[in-house]
Amino acid sequence: MAKRNTYTKEFKLEAVRLLESSDKPGTDIAREIGIRRNMLYKWQEQLSDKGDDAFRGSGRKLANKDDKMQQLERENRRLKEEVEILKKAAAYFARELK
Repeated sequence: MAKRNTYTKEFKLEAVRLLESSDKPGTDIAREIGIRRNMLYKWQEQLSDKGDDAFRGSGRKLANKDDKMQQLERENRRLKEEVEILKKAAAYFARELK
């Protein structure tokens, strides 16, 4: 299965602006920018329906600050442990080479 392409909000806005300001048909514009024609018209419809709220994304919501802080603290502890292990391994191999 092919990987699904994602496009930035700026790309979508520029594509719709091009569609609305150009004399070219939507099929030609879509082909030039490398998307399907129906996607271009879908973006145009979303922009006209939602205005500035269009193209907000559908990714995961950002965790609240406490959750994010806990996640960063766990990652920090894990990385510190890795550094200690690597230091010990480097010291061991340095002794072996002598």
